[in-house]
Amino acid sequence: MKRTLFLAAVIPAVIAVACNNSRQTSDMIITNARIWTGNESQPYAEAMAISGDSVLAIGSKREVMKYRSGTIIDLGGRFVAPGFIDSHVHLLQGGSNLTSVQLRDASTPEVFISRIKEYAGTLKPGEWILGGDWDGKGWEGLPHREWIDSVTPDNPVFVSRLDGHMALANSAAMKLAGIDHRVKDVTGGMIERDVRGELTGIFKENAMDLISVRIPEQSAEEVDRALVAAMKYLASNGVTSVHAVDAAAYADGIARVRARGEQITRIYYLQTISRWKDLKEQIEREGRGDRWVSTGGVKGFVDGSLGSHTAAFLEPYTDLQTDKGLFVNTEEDLYNWILESDRAGLQVVIHAIGDRAINFLLNTYERVATENGERDRRFRIEHSQHIAPSDIARYAKLKVIASMQPYHAIDDGRWAEEYIGPERIKTTYAFRSLLDSGAIVAFGSDWYVAPPIPLEGIYGAVTRRTLDGKNPGGWVPEQKITVEEALKAYTINAAYASFEEEIKGTLEPGKLADFVVLDRDITVIDPVEIRDMKVQQTWVGGKKVFDFTGDK
Repeated sequence: MKRTLFLAAVIPAVIAVACNNSRQTSDMIITNARIWTGNESQPYAEAMAISGDSVLAIGSKREVMKYRSGTIIDLGGRFVAPGFIDSHVHLLQGGSNLTSVQLRDASTPEVFISRIKEYAGTLKPGEWILGGDWDGKGWEGLPHREWIDSVTPDNPVFVSRLDGHMALANSAAMKLAGIDHRVKDVTGGMIERDVRGELTGIFKENAMDLISVRIPEQSAEEVDRALVAAMKYLASNGVTSVHAVDAAAYADGIARVRARGEQITRIYYLQTISRWKDLKEQIEREGRGDRWVSTGGVKGFVDGSLGSHTAAFLEPYTDLQTDKGLFVNTEEDLYNWILESDRAGLQVVIHAIGDRAINFLLNTYERVATENGERDRRFRIEHSQHIAPSDIARYAKLKVIASMQPYHAIDDGRWAEEYIGPERIKTTYAFRSLLDSGAIVAFGSDWYVAPPIPLEGIYGAVTRRTLDGKNPGGWVPEQKITVEEALKAYTINAAYASFEEEIKGTLEPGKLADFVVLDRDITVIDPVEIRDMKVQQTWVGGKKVFDFTGDK
């Protein structure tokens, strides 16, 4: 399979004419719309002609109607934007969690326990309870296996905190894994113990592998069902493309779904960085993919998460002065993996949240770029949440993409200051500072960790109003950005972050007809109302894949 991502002809941004062939006609024309194109030379249009899977012409209704041939769709003045691109998702787990126990809004331990009990009642003995995405903020301490042992005697449990960096196991799960109080600590991970020295059931970072290795693999049918559910959910939120950061592990499932004609989301997927050689050899055999499924990058981790106290900081946590977080991989391993991956021509995409992790990664990227020589490499730092002020300008200088998730800002903003203090939060989720420095910022969700709803993300980036309603003027308001800047981060910048800006990210002649229809003009309404907006339709390659019926 030959890579076609960079073969699309670069077609001049003519207002209404895609080519000089006046006889060319469209399959469909979208008209009576307020179209935000994302194309700086032609920001807005009122009509768009589509031929096959691509935009044929875009501009005024009068000019575009010259290409009339097929269907005419009158959008009644609704707002149209390029399809949203989510630059960071865990696609399979997101789909799987849609049908698992729901713990994200479990506001008390009692609710947490009752939901697990209720869900366990729907399972056969021996079936695992997974997912959950619990938060735990506002509780007294972390959950304990004793909470749930009595309600899950016949089902092993391993439910994750919403950030994916710690999970709670019940006694049944630990017994299956052969773990008791004698278990030794794990490098790059933490095993929680109570005052008696007994295991609480909380496993953090690499320690989670002690339990997860015992979880049965999903069947092919379960994988395919989860992927289809994920794509439908994404489409309902206007997402037309994703960067699936762990999808190399289930690429076979994606291929099966595509072969059955059920793929409705374009996917750029990444391989685990320690397996960079596997991806290099795959690309040599098969190429990098096509417009529906492509690859070319590797994903790794420096540290953990703020909520789990495993994000790596230069100074101790404000609420835990003995702790600076941790690296989940050694500096030597990370440097070698990045060096060899980059030398192999692969894109390097690394998770770094704390300022120490980000500083190390910027230093390593700079070192590797010098050693391997100049090329269009597009290094990425996933999350880029808590940046030392002196490192902000280095993103643009080193041409490093900040791949960020704005929903996290309005979620973490409820409690982050307690963890890292008032000074460090000034450059937390520093959207404004990064953009002002000239950095490229790409947005995503980190689904399953956060909802894959770009409208929520745009709302978060523009208003920075935390989920608890306690910051009506915005949390760290000086880091707010404009609606148009947020739209670009979800479209053209996200396309750039996967080397696909020549075929998607804006609506202009020759690019893919991936677009979303919203009920209102997001660029003119009060930003506070963005959360209440509705995705009316989602189109991928000129085909409608979602239509709002009022029950979303």
